Amino acid sequence: MKYLLVTGGVVSGLGKGVTASSIGVLLKACGFRVTSIKIDPYLNTDAGTMSPFEHGEVFVLDDGGEVDLDLGNYERFLDIKLTRDNNITTGKIYQSVIEKERRGDYLGKTVQVVPHITDAIQEWIERVAQIPVDGKEGPADVCVIELGGTIGDIESMPFIEALGQFSYRVGPGNFCLVHVSLVPVLNVVGEQKTKPTQHSVRQLRGLGLTPNLLACRSSKELDDNVKEKLSQFCHVPSSNILTLFDVPNIWHIPLLLRDQKAHEAILKTLNLLGVATEPNFKEWIATTKVYDKFHESVRIAMVGKYTNLSDAYLSVLKALLHASVACNRKLVVDSVPAENLEDDASKENPEAYKAAWGLLKGANGILVPGGFGDRGVQGKILAAKYARENSVPFLGICLGMQIAVIEFSRSVLGLHDANSTEFDPKTENPCVIFMPEGSKTHMGGTMRLGSRRTYFHTADCKSAKLYGNASFVDERHRHRYEVNCVCMLKLPLCERCNIDHVQ
Repeated sequence: MKYLLVTGGVVSGLGKGVTASSIGVLLKACGFRVTSIKIDPYLNTDAGTMSPFEHGEVFVLDDGGEVDLDLGNYERFLDIKLTRDNNITTGKIYQSVIEKERRGDYLGKTVQVVPHITDAIQEWIERVAQIPVDGKEGPADVCVIELGGTIGDIESMPFIEALGQFSYRVGPGNFCLVHVSLVPVLNVVGEQKTKPTQHSVRQLRGLGLTPNLLACRSSKELDDNVKEKLSQFCHVPSSNILTLFDVPNIWHIPLLLRDQKAHEAILKTLNLLGVATEPNFKEWIATTKVYDKFHESVRIAMVGKYTNLSDAYLSVLKALLHASVACNRKLVVDSVPAENLEDDASKENPEAYKAAWGLLKGANGILVPGGFGDRGVQGKILAAKYARENSVPFLGICLGMQIAVIEFSRSVLGLHDANSTEFDPKTENPCVIFMPEGSKTHMGGTMRLGSRRTYFHTADCKSAKLYGNASFVDERHRHRYEVNCVCMLKLPLCERCNIDHVQ
């Protein structure tokens, strides 16, 4: 097994996840099987209880793991299916070590960060790297590991120490380190500044890790003299210094790496040059070029409560992007704060109210994504009502679908107090209810999570047709509430048929 570690320096948000995914795509294009691991140094066991404002979207895996959104990038880029163990957190590591200590596995020894925590990290990496994630038998050839956060963060120190030991343990030729850093361009002088990267690499080396490649984020391509300066002070060959400058979309990043011969530097470090093929990017290039040539747009209004942070709905945005490519359209997503659609907003903030309704009425389609809590719910109901009454294509995901059921029950079926028990526990017409397998005392990992099979009882329904006339479909779930089938059965047959049509 070969290991490739991606670290980040200077500031967060440089795109380590996209860089790690793109390196995986590059290695896959060279004929290798690739798996991925994301390390998050926070104390949470997983990302499930985090607010999207804190950490962006919670990505759900087939096995029900609630993980960092970067694992969604890995799955989309590499066409793999990861497990919850592919996301390592400080919480998971400490939990496993404490459980071992309680069982007496350490035979009375004093349990310490070094060696017990660092050993647990290394063992976790080795174990998970062996799990096949591409549908084939046997382990992958290369494991790409992304270390979250920034070099120098206190919480990541045990992982840095563990990875330093790990690189020595697996030996030269089996470990490659790519350090993603920032080379800012000061507007005053227009000069690319290398000092932040120099300090970041010096700190990394001081912690026991030496980078084999530098991936430098900058607004423009690095000048040759800048590369030479970085090479001299960071002890990295200039041929191993890559520029990750701004591009129209992230699909260009693997091609950017290929054009700078990043694969040759990586394969040389990992002793894989002799067994690699020339990178085959035929399909990738076709998709990237086609998207760049699109001129006709499709406008989607996304009505949600976390619209100020695009990462909160990242996988939804990526799904829309893929769909727009299949339809030969340039995607335009208008984020509409649900609260601004409500009647109260017309009095409190009339400009925001007018702008929100302007975006909604100018959209080709309306999407209401998932969410928790009652903030903005009335605005989402109004969006669903507008879509239904004006024949605008509407997609409700999780809470969005429940919103559509509530709106239909109120407006069409005459159940004016119809609601979800999440918002009104005492409603007389609970068309959305708390699921029996959920917990009202523990929040983490207690929802309906992961891939679930749904069967189509009516073969010629619209839903089945959208899935290619399939008899069943496997989709990932993350919710505590569901449509109340008992309540629906109380309705007359013709009204139940309407509800079936809506769902």
